[in-house]
Amino acid sequence: MKKKILVICGGISKEREISLDTGKQVAKELRKNNYNVEITEPNFELFQKIKSFKPNIVFNALHGQFGEDGYIQSVLETSGIPYTHSGVIASAIAMDKELSKKIFLKNNILTPKYIAYSFNISKNKLVNQINKNLKFPVVIKPINEGSSVNVFICTKLNLFKYIELLKDYKKIIIEEFIPGREIQAAIIGSKKLGAIELKPKRKFYDYKAKYSSKAKTKHIIPVDLSKKDYNKLMNVSFKAHQLIGCSGVTRSDFKFYKGKFYLLEINTQPGMTSLSLVPEIAAYHGISFIKLIELILKDAYKKK
Repeated sequence: MKKKILVICGGISKEREISLDTGKQVAKELRKNNYNVEITEPNFELFQKIKSFKPNIVFNALHGQFGEDGYIQSVLETSGIPYTHSGVIASAIAMDKELSKKIFLKNNILTPKYIAYSFNISKNKLVNQINKNLKFPVVIKPINEGSSVNVFICTKLNLFKYIELLKDYKKIIIEEFIPGREIQAAIIGSKKLGAIELKPKRKFYDYKAKYSSKAKTKHIIPVDLSKKDYNKLMNVSFKAHQLIGCSGVTRSDFKFYKGKFYLLEINTQPGMTSLSLVPEIAAYHGISFIKLIELILKDAYKKK
């Protein structure tokens, strides 16, 4: 008899719609393959649903804050039921861009230079810091959002216009802009799944480029890299996956510029929608959508 799977999706983050789509696609595929599946939101009904449904595994299809930052993982720990993707600590570290960057740098993984900005110094001081340490243009983004939510490429002229849009965050990251090719690599468990290159029509691979079919981002697979560079890409992805302590599937986002891979961030819960990259990478390597889901379920994190 196939297992009972409870899919959690939705939530209150800015990535709610993407999470709902991921949850819907995963549940549909599981049901098509005779799994007993129910879907729930991460609200007060969650434990009632766990108690009544008695799932074997929880598939965490949440994205963004409260879904992939360790919060829902800590809630699920109390249930004692295995859940997919990374655990509490790995999720919290990966979601915190400043903390994950520190780990990358300490372990000789190249990542764009950055400043953590807490809105606590004058505009002139900030510009001076950028000129000294980074140079314009720069990329600004929240420390703890995913899917390129509120990410902007800024010049000296429009920097504070965009910083003003992020003033509700306690801290943001300002990092050097790395030109070059957008390449993303996927890991599942101990397997180096593969990579894909993206050529967005937009300025960069932002939220619309990721999730709107109208954006017409070009997906290139296989990636045109030498065997040596491809192996380096996958090895760095795997190293980051292990350093953070991730479980299940992760997707690492890179810029490839002048023969060097710059790791931008690692995503512990990549999307599983029709436009998502991990299913596309898996399909290219002969892994069907249901097989991918089953690999994620098999690797489900369980509190020891």
